[in-house]
Amino acid sequence: MRALITGVTGFAGSHLADLLNTIEGMTVFGLKRRRSDTSNLQSPCITIDCEITDALSVENAIREANPDLIFHLAGQSYVPLSWTAPSFTFEANLMGSINLFEAVRKIKPDIPIQVAGSSEEYGLVAENECLITEEQPLRPLSPYGVSKAAMDLLAQQYVRSYGMKIIITRAFNHTGPRRGEVFATSSFAKQVAMIKLGQAPPVIFVGNLEARRDFTDVRDMVEAYYQAIRFCKPGTPYNICSGTAHPLKAVLEILIGIAHIHPTIEQSPDRMRPSDVPLLLGSYRKFHEATDWTPTIPFEQTMKDLFNYWMERLKK
Repeated sequence: MRALITGVTGFAGSHLADLLNTIEGMTVFGLKRRRSDTSNLQSPCITIDCEITDALSVENAIREANPDLIFHLAGQSYVPLSWTAPSFTFEANLMGSINLFEAVRKIKPDIPIQVAGSSEEYGLVAENECLITEEQPLRPLSPYGVSKAAMDLLAQQYVRSYGMKIIITRAFNHTGPRRGEVFATSSFAKQVAMIKLGQAPPVIFVGNLEARRDFTDVRDMVEAYYQAIRFCKPGTPYNICSGTAHPLKAVLEILIGIAHIHPTIEQSPDRMRPSDVPLLLGSYRKFHEATDWTPTIPFEQTMKDLFNYWMERLKK
């Protein structure tokens, strides 16, 4: 089997490469931008330089890899950036997906493709609408959320119009080692580690700590992606989440407790969003029924591993 991961050098992509390399007989290919940082890659992967927003580049990469499975993880994944660069966000997330779907449709339309949607598609959710199921209306509150909702609908259209095997996953927040430092949990962990190592004064800068998020360990998440492409029905969305919401304030407290430090907390205006989703709490019942998947790594362990990841990086 030949598996292709778009965005292989990213957070989830690199962990998925690790997982696929444990499967006997699997050869892992990955698409990356020419100047991408490859430090996240920890296991064998045949990389192909490709610009996901260039249709010919994508088509050539699909022909070169000749995959049996495709995991589409490439895109602009940082929600705050979508406010300042909405056009880039749509180009990467929507046009990149169109280019991939069109290339596969032309070359090998029966390849199963898993596409990484997002809980940000749900957007404005009331407390009485949780746990969020796949039937929840999409009311995205950011350009990122809108771009992912559009990708989701596009995938459904390609399944209905062309009979393609596109599996839609809506991942809720996931974190763990290698998470980019611009994301809240990793930003907290890096700041805590710097204080612990004496590399920064005991002050942690934060955004909205009242937001509550449903976190899954990235290693559980990529296992879910693999199970999705094996067992899920094309053209229908599946939530992947833990079913437990953590206030960001509590996340920070866990990390501070792990490090045994006593910092001051300061809210930073540049870490606040124009509009924020107060609560994202999902149900993975539908996905569990299709795959028997359930998250296995406790959130506290995820935070320990993320903290230790930053401790090791900052010591170098």
